[in-house]
Amino acid sequence: MAAERHASVTWTGDLLNGSGTIDEVGSGAFGPLDVSWAARAEEASGGKTSPEELIAAAHAACLSMALSSGLAKAGNQAEQLRTSATVTFVPGTGITKIALVVRGTVPGLDADAFQAAAEAAKEGCPVSQALASVPEITLDAALDA
Repeated sequence: MAAERHASVTWTGDLLNGSGTIDEVGSGAFGPLDVSWAARAEEASGGKTSPEELIAAAHAACLSMALSSGLAKAGNQAEQLRTSATVTFVPGTGITKIALVVRGTVPGLDADAFQAAAEAAKEGCPVSQALASVPEITLDAALDA
């Protein structure tokens, strides 16, 4: 069965001086969220979000879910996975890089097996697949010490 997700946005003004609001998402989990070009293209976001920040959140969540599933199917239940994603956006070019970092606590699993499971999750994650045109997607995966 297919699942559809919905979000709606209102934008006012031109790109550089305008602003927008992610009005709502179908789940009601968040919104409204303010968005702007400055939040997208400059270091300081001014408390506003950007499409790239939302992509980072989606990619980190997807990788965590895919890795958790893969580990469990292999008989290695994760106690905890902490995942972050950093999306690099270059104005005029687009998204040029995504850096994924995952740290995990998985009893009975060695570092090589964790790395292999994380790589498989990165390749199989639907968000990774949707972002396949990004020139560089890196993964730093390690077990907690």
